[in-house]
Amino acid sequence: MNKVLLTGAAGFIGFKTAEMLLEKGYQVIGIDNMNKYYDVKIKKYRLNQLKKHRNFTFYKLDIEDVKSLENVFKEHSFIGVINLAARAGVRYSLIDPFVYVTTNTLGTTNILELMHKYGIKKFVLASTSSLYAGQKMPFTEDLPVNTPISPYAASKKGAESMAYAYHHLYGIDVTVLRYFTVYGPAGRPDMSVFRFIKWIEEGTPITIFGDGTQKRDFTYVNDIARGTIKALEACAGYEIINLGGNKPYELNYMIELIEKYTGKKARKVYKEFHTADMKATWANIEKARKLLDWEPEIDLEKGIKQTVQWHRENAEWLKHIKV
Repeated sequence: MNKVLLTGAAGFIGFKTAEMLLEKGYQVIGIDNMNKYYDVKIKKYRLNQLKKHRNFTFYKLDIEDVKSLENVFKEHSFIGVINLAARAGVRYSLIDPFVYVTTNTLGTTNILELMHKYGIKKFVLASTSSLYAGQKMPFTEDLPVNTPISPYAASKKGAESMAYAYHHLYGIDVTVLRYFTVYGPAGRPDMSVFRFIKWIEEGTPITIFGDGTQKRDFTYVNDIARGTIKALEACAGYEIINLGGNKPYELNYMIELIEKYTGKKARKVYKEFHTADMKATWANIEKARKLLDWEPEIDLEKGIKQTVQWHRENAEWLKHIKV
């Protein structure tokens, strides 16, 4: 048996993780509710790529719907579960905090309870670098993260805590992965890399919150997917592991790279820095190196070049994507 349940399969990281799992010979049972948090056309694009693989099976359902979710557990036997289904985005979590709790915390609890009920012992949970707000950099996994500054981060902390409870009570092997600013082809339209490439290509002004000197530990999606699969294949007990580029870059430099590879100059509009955002992120990845034999392979310049290339190859339908 090499059947894996992957939630959030039509999402950005879920799509690439599913693709890599299929290439490695796994059977992937994908779940996604196809919500409209961002333009669903890009989710349909990702899903259509996955449906070309004969070992991919898809269910359109929500992890908040425990009865529908249980039907999938009844029908299949899994070697493990990768939970990438989530409500993402710091700013929107201030507008509708409730859906972040019901998806990220309650949805994770539904999965864990069904894993316990059906005897599935391996769980990989996607979490976030947003939990490290206010901590000393580079961020290590042992830092206290008890004061999240957004509902998004708080809901992810709740998911981590629930996963630990199920590990402690029922012996589920848990790897929590804290992702750092993931970007790449077929990315999320609500994130800066996608938006900036699209806007610069179109000649539309780009909006920058702050002065652009804020730093992010940008991490290419292929590296994230590869690390996620390594976490599935490793025995952890209960571990929290950072997956990040291990080198923070200013937002201004990322914009310069997009300008370089599009051959176009950005028109910039500056707005006030958002209080729920972080000034900088930087992952210490020593634990990932030690436990997963993982480190990033794609640096920011190569990653932006490949992302711009994908945008240009898909320009005809991407011009209709709302951001």
